[in-house]
Amino acid sequence: MNQKELSELKRRLNPDKRNPSVIRGCYMTNLGERIAEFSKPVYSLPMEENEKYMAIFKKVLTGSFGQSLLPVDFSAQQVMEGEEHALLSALRESALTDGDAVEQLWQKAAECIRSEHAHEAQSIDEAQKAAHYLVLLLHDGYDVPYKDSNDEIDRERSSTVFHYILMAVCPVKQGKDALYYLPADQDFHNRSADWIVGAPETGFLFPAFEERSANIYQALYYTKSNGDPHEAFMQILFGNEPLMPAVQQKETFQAVLEEALEEECSIGVIQSVHDTVCSMIEERKADKTAQPLNLTKGDVKTMLESCGISEEKQTAFEEKYDQSFGSFAELPAVNMVTPKRFQVETASVSIKVDPAHSDLVQTRIIDGKCYIMVLADDNVRVNGVSVRIRE
Repeated sequence: MNQKELSELKRRLNPDKRNPSVIRGCYMTNLGERIAEFSKPVYSLPMEENEKYMAIFKKVLTGSFGQSLLPVDFSAQQVMEGEEHALLSALRESALTDGDAVEQLWQKAAECIRSEHAHEAQSIDEAQKAAHYLVLLLHDGYDVPYKDSNDEIDRERSSTVFHYILMAVCPVKQGKDALYYLPADQDFHNRSADWIVGAPETGFLFPAFEERSANIYQALYYTKSNGDPHEAFMQILFGNEPLMPAVQQKETFQAVLEEALEEECSIGVIQSVHDTVCSMIEERKADKTAQPLNLTKGDVKTMLESCGISEEKQTAFEEKYDQSFGSFAELPAVNMVTPKRFQVETASVSIKVDPAHSDLVQTRIIDGKCYIMVLADDNVRVNGVSVRIRE
C-alpha cells in the first residue's frame, strides 16, 4: 500500500461520509475474561459516538510504513489452506454476520491479551484496577470510484467494491473520582471514576488496499509503539513469525555498521549514509503513489563504496548484515536513520544538529588529541543568551 491509498481509505471513516455497515465489539479483562459483547449498525449511532468510533479505526490506519504500519504477507499455501487466512476471509465475506467466525476471533484476541499479560503477577485488587480491553471489529464495502488516466473520477464506470475489515484493540483504563459541574444545580458534585477507552495499541486492516483493489495476500498491521509490535497478535492472528521491531531494526543496523567498518567508521561516513538515505526518503515521500522505500544490503554497500570504504570492510558489512537480518532482507529506510535528527555524543557532551546542516560538524586531531568541531556562525546562544566568540 502507498500513502495515497491509505488516505483514500481513511476518508471513508469520516462521519460525514457514507459510513461502514456494522461495528462489533468485545469488552474483556486483561486475563481475556469477557465482560460484554455488542453489535451496532453504524447508521444507528448518535453522531458523537460515531465520531469516537471512527477516530479509533482511523488511528489503525495512521503512522509511518515500516514503523507503526507493517505489511503482513500471506504465502500461497496460507491463502489456500491456512486457518488464520480462512478466518479473516470468513469475517470479511460475511460482513461480520458469521457468528462462529466472530466467536473464533474473540477467542484469539483473548488468547493474545492473556499472552501479553501472562508475566504480570497481580493481587486481586491490582487485577481489578488493571486495564481492560475493548476489541472492535468494523466491516465496510467501499464502492471504489473509477479513475481515468488523468486521475479524474467517473462514477458511472465504477465497478469495484472493496470489502474489508478493520480491527482495533484499545486499552480501557479506570479514571479518578472528580468534581463536575451540574448546570441545573449551579453547583459541583462528585463523579465516580469511569472506565475510559484509550487509543488503540494494535489492530489491522484485511485485506490490503493496493492499486485500488483487494490484495488478499497481505494485511496491514498497526502497532502504537515502534518498539513493541505485540508479538502474540502477529503469531496468533496471522500465523506469522513476529517482525523485528522498528527500534530494534535501527539499533541492529547501527551495530552492524559500527562492527563491520571498525576504524573506517568515521563521522564523514555516517554523515554520508545519513544524508543519502534521508534524500531518498524525501524523494519517495513526495510521490504519494510510490510504495514505502525499502533498502537492501546492496544499496548500503554502494553508499559505503562511494565513501571510500575498503573492499574488506564492505565484505564484512555484507556478512554481518546477513547474520543479523538475512541475505535477502530489505529494511524500511526510515528504520536505518532518523531523518529529522543528527546527533553527536561523547561521554560528557551531546550535540544535536539540523540534519540539513550536518556538514557543519567535523573532526580534527590537534596535538595528538581528537576534537569535534562545529562551525559557529554569528548567532551563538548559550543557555538562551546570545554570546560573542573572540580570538
